[in-house]
Amino acid sequence: MEQTLSCGEQERATVILAGGEGSRLRSLTRRIMGRHVPKQFCPVLGKETLLEQTLRRASLSVEARAISVIVTRSHEPFYSPLARDLPARNLVVQPQNRRTAPAILYSLLRLAELAPRAQVAIFPSDHFVNDDREFMRHVDMAFAAVRSRPELTVLLGIQPDSPETGYGWIEPAVGVRDTSAFMVHRFWEKPPPELAEELLVRGCLWNSFVMVGQLSTLLGLFMIALPNLYLSFKKIQTIFGTTFEEKTVERLYSDLGNASFSDEVLARHPVNLAVLPVRGVEWSDLGEPRRVMDTCARIGLRPQWAAA
Repeated sequence: MEQTLSCGEQERATVILAGGEGSRLRSLTRRIMGRHVPKQFCPVLGKETLLEQTLRRASLSVEARAISVIVTRSHEPFYSPLARDLPARNLVVQPQNRRTAPAILYSLLRLAELAPRAQVAIFPSDHFVNDDREFMRHVDMAFAAVRSRPELTVLLGIQPDSPETGYGWIEPAVGVRDTSAFMVHRFWEKPPPELAEELLVRGCLWNSFVMVGQLSTLLGLFMIALPNLYLSFKKIQTIFGTTFEEKTVERLYSDLGNASFSDEVLARHPVNLAVLPVRGVEWSDLGEPRRVMDTCARIGLRPQWAAA
């Protein structure tokens, strides 16, 4: 067994989700690269790819050797140049993209072999953040909340500046003692305009899908919400890190359906979920061309592809 990861007084680790197809941004990535490239491997804003920006951001709070990236095998031409600086054990390659639930579970169970007591931060790889240090200060606050209350999973909720209908929203409830977090009352997924206006007035938050939780707590969410998926992966956990892993996982994925962690775990079974408001940071999910263009305009960026 490889040496357990350790970071300070308690283990910290990060999982970055980079296995999606980026189909909604396909027209824009073709414009930037001359061919379709999944958005996480594309320099949408500036010279760095979105994945590189996410790796740099996460490394402000977690040691680079404790950052895992989950990718999809068909994207190897895109991720292999970016993975050269990652230890081989930190690159989690899934045979197919089955959405976020299998990707997160696979990453967590592989991590459990190295750092079973870790606190884990989970990041999508398609976000814009204007101040990485301030954003990661909030992630540190989430780590502190989880250290104080290990039964919690803490999501980062962005202070909204508009009644955005394309995001998920989180409605907070009572505050969590000795933390800056609030218990989650409920989720609102892509509300219509009238409801989005109401949620803005009520102090609800955009769901960034960035979250922090104890590894065992996150796995517990899968046991409750998707027990069959959990057992399917758990049965093959002993082969992780061996020469049998690739083929065994390939067989497992061939029998899996798509499953969304947000929809099928968090929203359906909101067990011990908290939200920590992120204020003073400009943030955007770059999942649609409109949001990319709006972000470029907001930060005064006019890349060459936009001029074309």
